[in-house]
Amino acid sequence: MPNLLHPVYHPLFSFCRKYFLESASFSHHFLFLTKGKEKLVCLVLCLCCDTYIVNNSIFYNQGEQTLSTIVVYMEEGKSYMHIVVCIKQVPDTKIIKINPKTNTLDRRSAPAILNPYDAHAVQEAVKIKEKTGATISVLSMGPPQATAIIKKSIEIGADRGYLITDRAFAGADTLATSYALSKALERIGKEFPVDMVICGKHAIDGDTGQVGPGIARRMDIPPVTNVIEVTEVNQEEKTVLIKRKLTHGYELIESEIPCLLTVEKDINQIEYSPMPNMIKAAKYEPVIWAVSDLENVDRTQLGLKGSPTIVGKMFTPPRPEGGKKLDGSADEQVKQLMEVLLEKENLFTIQSSK
Repeated sequence: MPNLLHPVYHPLFSFCRKYFLESASFSHHFLFLTKGKEKLVCLVLCLCCDTYIVNNSIFYNQGEQTLSTIVVYMEEGKSYMHIVVCIKQVPDTKIIKINPKTNTLDRRSAPAILNPYDAHAVQEAVKIKEKTGATISVLSMGPPQATAIIKKSIEIGADRGYLITDRAFAGADTLATSYALSKALERIGKEFPVDMVICGKHAIDGDTGQVGPGIARRMDIPPVTNVIEVTEVNQEEKTVLIKRKLTHGYELIESEIPCLLTVEKDINQIEYSPMPNMIKAAKYEPVIWAVSDLENVDRTQLGLKGSPTIVGKMFTPPRPEGGKKLDGSADEQVKQLMEVLLEKENLFTIQSSK
């Protein structure tokens, strides 16, 4: 096969790049490749696009490395996984305060961050990608500024990001959130079938752990919660071997693919982002969808309308009282201790020996 990186092809590359820049959105342009006589032309064109698809798998333009990968892929007919990680923008709970008048979280009192459990979910997807060549998409529901956590996920190693944002999503509880995310996953799956969904165990602002299993139920795929290790992914047999945390130990589970995993923090360590990922993240613009961009959506199941959960009250638990220091000699300390115990007599229950 001719060396497409040879300078003789550069004018053709320039023409193709100019064509796509003028005729379509360069950052979101898809090019479908086919085998056969058009292979050479398709490979030339793919060098001028950011994204292209072969046999339902997405690739991203990374120069010579991508070119060699796509040639092998087309000749051997490989099929790579598509992992979607659901992420959420949350307030930093180490700093956030509760409004004493409304008993709600004062989200303006703390910076918004990527939910820590979701960061570990993205990192685990990257580990699977390194072993299987999977493609990673991240999906979030939130306000427009949630694009920041998508960029952060790109830094970690995700390939593509989607944000669904609309006033109709506002006030959603876990039931409405899982419904909206499942509809977005349906839309993503039509473009590129989803093999695995990974979520953090829970979000630190709600701590319910309900959204992941809720998505799995709506997608009719098996959920595996509290995952601490993805031991093996078998693409040929469409199975995954997982270690799951229990109260007193762990269990090994083999699940079919597609499936949904919710992961613990101790599944991995967040690695430092390499410079190319940071540069890519700085320039990256995620795909943004409103409700109207999703298909067959029942609006009564979105936002406040679709949220049967009612939070009666939220409050900061009282701080425990400080202990009392006993001074003096041993006899004096014993006397002081007896006085304290007699004051707290309601803590003791005296049972009759009869």
